[in-house]
Amino acid sequence: MAPAARPSPGDALAGLRVLDFSIMLAGPYCARLCADMGADVLKIEPPEGDDMRQRAPLRDGQSAYFGQLNAGKKSLALDLKLPEAIALVRRLVGEADVLIENFRPGVMERLGLGQEAMRALNPKLVYCSISGYGQSGPAAERAAYAMIVHAASGFDRTLARYAGESDRPATGAVFVADVLGAIFAYGAIQTALVQRAGTGLGQHVDVALMDSMLNLLVYELQEAQFPVATPRPTYGPLRAADGDVLVVPITARNFAALCEVTGLPELGNDPRFATLPKRSAHWAEMMALVERWTRERSVADCVAAFEAAGVPCSAYGDPGDALADPHLVERGLFGRISDAAGAFTGVNPPWRMSGSAAELRGRVPAIGGDRDAVLAEWLTAEATEIERWRAAGVFGAAASAPRER
Repeated sequence: MAPAARPSPGDALAGLRVLDFSIMLAGPYCARLCADMGADVLKIEPPEGDDMRQRAPLRDGQSAYFGQLNAGKKSLALDLKLPEAIALVRRLVGEADVLIENFRPGVMERLGLGQEAMRALNPKLVYCSISGYGQSGPAAERAAYAMIVHAASGFDRTLARYAGESDRPATGAVFVADVLGAIFAYGAIQTALVQRAGTGLGQHVDVALMDSMLNLLVYELQEAQFPVATPRPTYGPLRAADGDVLVVPITARNFAALCEVTGLPELGNDPRFATLPKRSAHWAEMMALVERWTRERSVADCVAAFEAAGVPCSAYGDPGDALADPHLVERGLFGRISDAAGAFTGVNPPWRMSGSAAELRGRVPAIGGDRDAVLAEWLTAEATEIERWRAAGVFGAAASAPRER
């Protein structure tokens, strides 16, 4: 394997080569974070393209959803049913630092691309597998999309309980498990690379969405072992004259400020609210009193008054509102992505670094659009060799069809 170029000050992962075999959300997002930090990420997809390319929202046939997850990568389309394609992948693995896959356990092994075989081929390889329930155990081969894991982990029932609707699990369409699993996988990959710097050896990273979700339920897992007599405070909307506002007076200082700004004598004089434990035990009653005050004022007036007094609060926004938020814009949270349908806005990684760029790399690859350049760069393949692969169908039937003259 060719030595990786020394990382530049602007790109922490410059010179790192990542093979991305993943589909859907968790794996692609993990690999995109690597690209955001300067890694050379090669997306391996079938000749017809990743199914996510067809997911709404679409513009002129191009998926902004796919673009957000795959910006900054290169694409190589391969028909992995062909032994010649598998042989080509093995050569690419020999030049890679990281391999990311999120198929059901056993799929990569059946292709001849399992972690043991690939790490035997390239001992420095960090091979990351992301799956619903992990690579081992009785549930390992269960199909597990994010919403399945949300249900199984207790996340949905927890949300329903906090919302006061404990008789039915909550519904949702935000794939928390995928994003959480992707970020945990990204962190584990970086840890493995740090260890490799000392040992010279890669390793297998096994990330399960189920495990990721249970790491999210910090309080709830402890509560399950040690039941709490007093219900946990829940933080929900208070009705204002023209909408809803969230108020979260957690500390003693917050509560004192709340009493001052609302001028409600019941808050300061009621023994139910005299101490933090008592306020927690009577949280719903306390917030019902505060709502009497907020109902008489607009959301904007409530937020202005609470913020001036030092009471944590917020209006409720929609995701689209964030795109024009002056704070987020100035912070540089958003970046531009471009594909065949034009440019659109995407979200940069949620961290900033003083010595490294952490940002979307903009371009969304076309299906197999980087084939010749990647094969020449990674494998020093010449045009005649690429043509032999094409004629053999390695890049798909359409690519192997005779060209019109």
